[in-house]
Amino acid sequence: MTVVRALARPLLSAIFVAQGVSSVRNPDPFVAKAQPVTDRLVPLLKKAAPPQIGDRIPESTASLIRLNGAAQVLAGLALATGKGRRLGATVLAASLVPTTLAAHAFWQEDDKEAKALQRYQFMKNLGLLGGLLLAAVDTEGKPGVAWRASHGAKAAKRETKRGAKAAKREARQLTRDAKAAARLAKAELHLG
Repeated sequence: MTVVRALARPLLSAIFVAQGVSSVRNPDPFVAKAQPVTDRLVPLLKKAAPPQIGDRIPESTASLIRLNGAAQVLAGLALATGKGRRLGATVLAASLVPTTLAAHAFWQEDDKEAKALQRYQFMKNLGLLGGLLLAAVDTEGKPGVAWRASHGAKAAKRETKRGAKAAKREARQLTRDAKAAARLAKAELHLG
């Protein structure tokens, strides 16, 4: 791991760990802003999820905030430590979307200053989302699985072609050698 990655991952995840701990300990300050989002999101999740999972999704906004906070803490620690970093970054990115929509809905603000502040926070979260998406696809300079699979297939095809050409050359050489041996045998028969 490079020095940049060793520094960047904990820096990127710190806000999520801190906010996640805060949400788990005391979700009440976030309930009012989260309620409109959870009211729309929970029925969609329950409908889309299999029954055994959908039945376990809490309907209480405070419980959902705690659950989101716990996910942010775990995913933030995964990203910071590098153990499960890509999954951690993906979970953080997924949790950031509803959080941003609930907490920074600048389009609903009437006050000009409040609207500007919420727009700034919204854009900051978009920047964090971009960083998380980059972290989610970061393979640390090593080729990803998709590249390795396609590259492996191309290499196998090249090797197969090389093998076929070599086999053709061998076959031609064997044919030439057999013809030469036949001519030599024929010449010995006529001499003998």
